[in-house]
Amino acid sequence: MTAPVLALRNVTKSFGPIEILHGVNFDLRPGEVHALIGENGAGKSTTMKILSGYLDATTGTVELDGQLARFANSDAAEAAGIVMIHQEFNLAEHLSVEQNVFLGREIRRGLLLDHKTMQKRTAELLARLDCRVSPTARVSTISVPDKQMVEIAKALSRKVRVLIMDEPTAVLTESETEVLFEQINRLRVEGCAILYTSHKLGEVKRIADRVTVLRDGSVVASGPIDEFTEDTMATAMVGRELSDLFPPKRRGGGEVVLEAADIHVPGHVSHASLTLRRGEILGIGGLIGAGRTELVEAIAGLRPRTGRVTLFGKELPAASVAEATRRGLVYLTEDRKGAGLLLEKGMRENLTLPMLSAFGRPLISRRKEEEALTRAIQDFQIRAGGRGIAVGNMSGGNQQKLLLAKTMLPDPQIVIIDEPTRGIDIGTKQQIYDLIHRLASEGRSIIVISSEMPELIGLADRVLVMHAGRVSGEVSGEDVNERAIVRLAMGLGEGSKETAA
Repeated sequence: MTAPVLALRNVTKSFGPIEILHGVNFDLRPGEVHALIGENGAGKSTTMKILSGYLDATTGTVELDGQLARFANSDAAEAAGIVMIHQEFNLAEHLSVEQNVFLGREIRRGLLLDHKTMQKRTAELLARLDCRVSPTARVSTISVPDKQMVEIAKALSRKVRVLIMDEPTAVLTESETEVLFEQINRLRVEGCAILYTSHKLGEVKRIADRVTVLRDGSVVASGPIDEFTEDTMATAMVGRELSDLFPPKRRGGGEVVLEAADIHVPGHVSHASLTLRRGEILGIGGLIGAGRTELVEAIAGLRPRTGRVTLFGKELPAASVAEATRRGLVYLTEDRKGAGLLLEKGMRENLTLPMLSAFGRPLISRRKEEEALTRAIQDFQIRAGGRGIAVGNMSGGNQQKLLLAKTMLPDPQIVIIDEPTRGIDIGTKQQIYDLIHRLASEGRSIIVISSEMPELIGLADRVLVMHAGRVSGEVSGEDVNERAIVRLAMGLGEGSKETAA
């Protein structure tokens, strides 16, 4: 067996009196993909940050080529060939793609920056990734999947010995994921050691050579990928069987509570219509860029639109979030960190901010806010190190549960949830699914937008599918299956079937 290029030996990590990692042993070998998996909060991010120089171990050692290593910072680790691609983008939004790729390592011609050479090399890197973004495009103007490709291009531009990838496919389409896997295989052949984390266990099974499972800061399983199935990986992650990931369906069939007719969002959506009934979970599927988010944002008042939206029998004016909320419709964004939460603030401030007037006028009642937070922690099973923790230091799954609690604070009757479990571990997914099912059982009506096929099939009573900005069709009952949804997502359906509503 090849000797490790980078390893942790009996590493612990404490933040104050709380120990996060407990005697972790982990190594990365040249030409091998080693998957590191676990629930949110299991210690994966801490492990990766210690390996890549962002954090120091409290006890134990980091070894590079069998020798004790101590990186002063992440720049020192990168100088040693250790590069990390973060789940949350580390890009300068106001700079161009080319400037981001070479930031801090600019190529010069004399005293001047050699933009021509940097643009040429950036274009070559993006071409490897089948990404058609211009090297001169400002990062703030490109799509989320393209930003991920720019992050990957940054990593590929360096002389990489160890590549650490944190949820690299969370925002990528299937075709983009295939391109990434081609690059991973190319790097593996070149002798690069790769750490790969993902909550998509099918990807782990396919791409990894070895897998290590963390639970509550300890290694609970490790070995060749051939010794694991997706089920055994999931069981090791959560410490219990997960045979029933989705609750039993109970089809909602009450009166129509929401009707959108002939919705048009310039540049994104054309002539889209849908209906939603009381107690129903309606899924919206389709490829990324099909117009799913833009459609529901227009319905929720977040985007200008034409067409008619009727809420509980009365027309809802366009572009009025406050009015939609007042009348019982709320929207939970897919971008929980960019648009949903204030990461530097605590749970209480995040929970109550949209409804401060409900907690006292003119002075806010801290007691009432704390009582609301206590209920939210209990009702939505939020786990954190303490009530005063900054939300940015919470795991992704607990951030999502807090965002759901915040969204539900006005006691809405219609809830639109965009990508409910993106970047969330399988155990927390099960909790989120149970929460969504509970809301529907209470008579609320739910719209779920998801890029995960099992999620749509397992949760939704009906699935509306979009293609190129239009509703290409819908399926319900036994027809809610992968083949039918994929055909409609590719534009191979027969058009909208709203009569089935």
